[in-house]
Amino acid sequence: MARADFYLIGKPRFREQPLLLVCELARRAVHSGQPLLVLAASMAQAEALDDLMWSFDPDEFLPHQVAGVEEDEDEVEVLIAPPEQSPPMRALVLNLRDAPVPAGFERVLEVVPADESARGPLRERWKHYQSLGLDLAKHDM
Repeated sequence: MARADFYLIGKPRFREQPLLLVCELARRAVHSGQPLLVLAASMAQAEALDDLMWSFDPDEFLPHQVAGVEEDEDEVEVLIAPPEQSPPMRALVLNLRDAPVPAGFERVLEVVPADESARGPLRERWKHYQSLGLDLAKHDM
């Protein structure tokens, strides 16, 4: 059964730089051997995430790239897709966009902002995934 995991930003380092949480979740995916598709909200966000993944952990490289830049996208473990790119869906998807992820995944990860006033769209996505019958889980980060 498909599953949706919501990660609530709590720790100060994630509050200051929410994309660090995305890097942490990407590292977990790589360690578990699951190719990850990150749906970025904009090209600027995709590029910022690309830059951050280079410096995230000085002792470990996260294999990643932005979709549409190089040919071998199917091979890379973490593929970051700006809205203008539509790479094939992967089993594991991390969603940074405003809309819920369409079908085709086994597990979707959603990052919930620390700011309570910005959580409305995430509540809507929770209800959406719930209505599809997905297993839902919440994690405090």
